[in-house]
Amino acid sequence: AEVAAEAPLTTVVHNAGAIREKLLEEVTAEDIEALTALHITAAVLLVQAFLPTMKAAGFGRIVLVGSRAALGLQKRTAYSATKAGLIGLMRTWALELGPSGITANLVAPGPIAETQMFHDVIPRDDPRLEQIAQGVPVRRLGRPADVARAVAFLAAPDSGFITGQNFFVCGGTSVGSITY
Repeated sequence: AEVAAEAPLTTVVHNAGAIREKLLEEVTAEDIEALTALHITAAVLLVQAFLPTMKAAGFGRIVLVGSRAALGLQKRTAYSATKAGLIGLMRTWALELGPSGITANLVAPGPIAETQMFHDVIPRDDPRLEQIAQGVPVRRLGRPADVARAVAFLAAPDSGFITGQNFFVCGGTSVGSITY
């Protein structure tokens, strides 16, 4: 709210994430509450802070960073559920805010190497890295720049006819892959 009062921004990117990798039997209510606060509540509050400026301008771009894991991924109960919740927020906001010239979209990264979050789960020297890369249809792990380009595209002023979309940046992992 303080930043919104000082800077009349019309583009909001909510790029927050924590995984809390656990099997279902180990997931706690605190895991779900913490990731709900980070992924969902923070997104709502952030957008609400800048919404008056966007509406007054008749223009706005909202880009949420979700995850390919919203489609399901082992040991990601709390993470997958809360990232999937972002899809509902984004689609609802696209419907509500479109008449005001505001778009809402989501970028859903797959396995993105070179990030702390990825390497917290798969260490940088883990021999499984190549195996994971070979399981991606494009046969490589993503890079932060892959995600940044998608976010920049959706946040651009010229992207005003794109709203309510879940844009996967996952090397094809969202469509599935079979390796032998």
